Amino acid sequence: MKPLSDESCEACRAGAPKVSDHELEQLLSQIPGWIIESRDGVAQLERVFRFKNFRQAIDFTNQVGQLAEAAGHHPALLTEWGRVTVTWWTHAINGLHRNDFILAARTNLIASV
Repeated sequence: MKPLSDESCEACRAGAPKVSDHELEQLLSQIPGWIIESRDGVAQLERVFRFKNFRQAIDFTNQVGQLAEAAGHHPALLTEWGRVTVTWWTHAINGLHRNDFILAARTNLIASV
């Protein structure tokens, strides 16, 4: 099976299907450290990444920003001293699409470098 981070994102528009409960469990198992948060009834993928200082945190934020721009899909990023909170969800469907899991997996790859 191909790693989630190697999959291609697909164009996502309003009305695209959200991941099912079964898919959610299967996909979540492939992205260590990520949790599901619900905000205003919208499921979102979230993970806090920790760093030794602000410089490392901002460098990571910029790398995730480049990933997001390349994919045309943008997370919420909260950068603080020594930590970055990344939150992926698909605005067009008010929930989670497979793309969010693909980009979470790629975010994990950035953090592991």
